[in-house]
Amino acid sequence: MTTDDLSTPLGQGKIRNRRKALRIPWKPIIAVLLALPVAVFAGVAMFSNDPFGGEPMATAPATIAGDAAAAPTPPAAPGGPPAGAPPVQTAAPATPPGTKTVTIIDGGTGARRDVQIPATPDGGQGGGQGGGQAGQPAANDQRLTETSRHGPLPRIAQDGTRPSDAFARPVKPANGKGNGPRVAIVVGGLGIGANTTADAMRKLPGPVTLAFAPYGGDLERQVARARETEHEVMLQVPMEPFDYPDNDPGPHTLLTSIDTAQNIDRLHWLMSRFQGYVGIINHMGGRFSASEQGMAPVLREAATRGLIYLDDGSSARSLAGQIAGANNLAFAKADLIIDQVPTPADIDRALGRLETIARTRGTAVGFAGALPVSVDRISRWIKAAESRGIQLVPITAVVARAKSS
Repeated sequence: MTTDDLSTPLGQGKIRNRRKALRIPWKPIIAVLLALPVAVFAGVAMFSNDPFGGEPMATAPATIAGDAAAAPTPPAAPGGPPAGAPPVQTAAPATPPGTKTVTIIDGGTGARRDVQIPATPDGGQGGGQGGGQAGQPAANDQRLTETSRHGPLPRIAQDGTRPSDAFARPVKPANGKGNGPRVAIVVGGLGIGANTTADAMRKLPGPVTLAFAPYGGDLERQVARARETEHEVMLQVPMEPFDYPDNDPGPHTLLTSIDTAQNIDRLHWLMSRFQGYVGIINHMGGRFSASEQGMAPVLREAATRGLIYLDDGSSARSLAGQIAGANNLAFAKADLIIDQVPTPADIDRALGRLETIARTRGTAVGFAGALPVSVDRISRWIKAAESRGIQLVPITAVVARAKSS
């Protein structure tokens, strides 16, 4: 027994030794506990066959067509669908694949209009199917069309027949008089509103030429109807105005800022929307029609395809007349826009001026939009003008003809 043993209180030394023996290494244990979930997660990710990595999934039964035919049909429950049958969905009809919705902005009013452009079965937009009257070729006459990646395009037939001649309407002398003043009126903006288009075709006589925008959803049927009612048809081609893009004519607008190849490709898309038209007319285009670099290739393309070109007269800076003459393109220019101010009184005055021009010069050309007031006043004027010896003729009757190739 040592002195320490005698001086240490009874049992004190044993307690101290027991504490030393029971000391627990907490730090390694905590580290192991923290690492354990990570190791478990890594093991599951490495050895489980779950391509979605634990992403939440919903499982639903599927029936393969072949198996469905072989499997017996369960009996129908009273007042309900067959047992085990999938629920019937009553969804709205799906939009056909390839259909595009475009927004056309009116730069004057800021109004926006959404228009759906349907796709054709071959992937292009539009394509002509309308038939013609007796003696008139069908719109999709293979002699007068060629295939492109966008759809059918007009062309001159191998025998030299031009679409502008094939789809033109014969002019019948009014009251046996063949040399009276002639007036050609073109009404544009058709094809987008079904009611507006139907109203124009119902109220306007056959000699009035109808110009269709390339964005309607039922162009083939509407153009066919126009041709059946003896109207000549034109295609409106959107061209860049001075205030573009604030004033946007629509998709595939011809622009001065892109190269010739792109503009021709856009023109082909526009030309493929329907067939059976005698020519093209500008829609807007103040800036584009003033650009020889932009306009010349477009008018050359129109001449090559046997079409006519009508300048709607909206831009005094247009070079279309000069370029058309240099390219042997059948051409005409509107003498005035009939509904520049769309009120009944102003439209009547414009029609009066158009009649005066025709009496002075022999022919006159007027252009108007398909506004209800415009269609109404024009139809009224036509009835009265014919009694005064004015002959209403289609646009092909007053163009400066191209020479035969």
